[in-house]
Amino acid sequence: MNREILVSPDRLNQLIRGGQCTVVDCRFDLADPHRGKVSWLEGHIPGAAYAHLDDDLASPVQAHTGRHPLPAAAKFAQFLASVGWSRDKFLVAYDGGPNAMSARLWWLMRYFGHDAALLDGGLPAWTRAGLPLESGVPAITAAPVEPLAQNDDFTLSVDILSDRLGDTDWVVLDARAPERYSGEVENLDTKAGHIPGALNCPFTDNLDASGCFRSPDVLKARFQKLLGTGNPAEVVHSCGSGVTACHNLFAMELAGLGFSRLYPGSWSEWIRDPGRPVKTGITP
Repeated sequence: MNREILVSPDRLNQLIRGGQCTVVDCRFDLADPHRGKVSWLEGHIPGAAYAHLDDDLASPVQAHTGRHPLPAAAKFAQFLASVGWSRDKFLVAYDGGPNAMSARLWWLMRYFGHDAALLDGGLPAWTRAGLPLESGVPAITAAPVEPLAQNDDFTLSVDILSDRLGDTDWVVLDARAPERYSGEVENLDTKAGHIPGALNCPFTDNLDASGCFRSPDVLKARFQKLLGTGNPAEVVHSCGSGVTACHNLFAMELAGLGFSRLYPGSWSEWIRDPGRPVKTGITP
């Protein structure tokens, strides 16, 4: 097992040259779902396959789900085979910079029992390092489909979260921007606000001015300030649809705080039931 979860551009280039990894480009624009793939075709890290958030890293939306339900094990296994991943390959994901989308692929790999890493700083860091890009569709040899088994201990369902709302043993961290958490702005979902009791923990605060992750010590201090005496293992991460919440999951692991849980449906699922309570404002 490879416990390297964050790699520099030079390290990724070394892995590529050694034929040791599968690289996946996860660029995606929620406002323009086709833009990410177009950008990938225009220029990507050599050999990188493409993962579409809606098609590859999620399952179809249903009446009771959030905007990005988790993919079924069989579907995700087929995707991994299509990009050439096998158990002897180390998967490295990147996106257009902040790793907001690629963190979802990293988390899915862990959910289905395999290690993966993120490219620190994403594609901008790669180009700043003077490393090459290629365009068009790379020649990728599909791998055999390998069965996957999910680890449901990594998630918390909406029913359990609803039943335990107000339980002080749990800490819900909301990765959305402060204005969406407070309900001041809502441009993606049908209702504004946050889950009562959730603390705002914008994923963007995990990054420095260059778009790279802050040091493990800085990240640890950030999360410990939010958690107080709370147990990191009892943290539940939420966002709009279970995507950027994975960024906070990654940051907590990078900080040495262990692997916490994801509420996959997040805000967009929570508001499907009008009976579930909603809080607005800057307080939990």
